[in-house]
Amino acid sequence: MEYKTCSFTGHRPHKFPWRYDEADKRCIALKSALTEQITALAEAGVTDFYSGGADGVDCWAALIVLELRKKNPMLKLHCILPHEGQADKWSDSAQERYHSILAQADSVEYVSHDYYDGCMIDRNHWLVESADLLLAVYNGVRRCGTGATVNYARKLDRKIILIDPATGKVTYEGND
Repeated sequence: MEYKTCSFTGHRPHKFPWRYDEADKRCIALKSALTEQITALAEAGVTDFYSGGADGVDCWAALIVLELRKKNPMLKLHCILPHEGQADKWSDSAQERYHSILAQADSVEYVSHDYYDGCMIDRNHWLVESADLLLAVYNGVRRCGTGATVNYARKLDRKIILIDPATGKVTYEGND
């Protein structure tokens, strides 16, 4: 099967041992593993990438796509966001990064104008439904948004690339 589209999912910074310290060597290693996977996907013909815009993995992955797009203008970044104002309570630097990503994205779509209970889940389903494969930074905890998104991708028989944030180990699931 030929893959052209990829969505991202992953944990928020507070779920990682290094929390918001992006200078931590473990965070740097995780971002490197993420870059390696996204680069390989782009080289294999994936052109459209979908980010949910959440702080942490979603934004890191979006920035990697934007950086790769400088050399490969065929790459597109699409942001599918749960509601307007998603980043309003984030730190100033995280908000700045978020708004910079949105300004550079090829498309920005919202599940809803306003927050509602379940808009994050609806966003995650839209991400999975929009793509041939899911790239997930996932620690294996079942009861979390990332776990639910991975399980939804499994239910829809999507190809899944999993990066373990603790070890950097990459595993593959699903159709080939």
